[in-house]
Amino acid sequence: MTGRVVVIGVGNPFRRDDGAGPAVVEALRARGTAAAVLAVSDGDPGRLLEMWRPADTVVVAEALRSPAGRPGRLHTVRAERAASLAATTASTHGLGLAETVALAAALDRLPRALVVHAVEGADFTAGVGLTGPVRSALPALVRLVADSVRAGQRPRPPSGGVR
Repeated sequence: MTGRVVVIGVGNPFRRDDGAGPAVVEALRARGTAAAVLAVSDGDPGRLLEMWRPADTVVVAEALRSPAGRPGRLHTVRAERAASLAATTASTHGLGLAETVALAAALDRLPRALVVHAVEGADFTAGVGLTGPVRSALPALVRLVADSVRAGQRPRPPSGGVR
């Protein structure tokens, strides 16, 4: 295990609230988040798998659509629950994160730890700038991601028992 943490902001900043993931990465860069690789992705499954390949912990930040329609509400999902996210929400990307996680599992390319922090968006049409509810939720989303980075950097006991 390398102890490497990768943060991936998934989204398109030219599609309003879909820019939440990249905005999180931008905020973390401004804060100087140490010891984490910060990257932005359009959500393509192949590129995501490449980005997280050498990592022990992957933290994804993105916006999602929800039938509940509560813009600004935050969600946290771990890898083992990512597939259930697809049943109740929809990624703004062609293949969603749930499908990417399933593909990674099938290829034995899941990181040791994967956590997704997402915000419900309101507007995914062409344009620049987050809507009010998503902009208001952004500081809390950045804190969740930063907390996951710190948790991923903590030493973990080796699996398989004591030697």
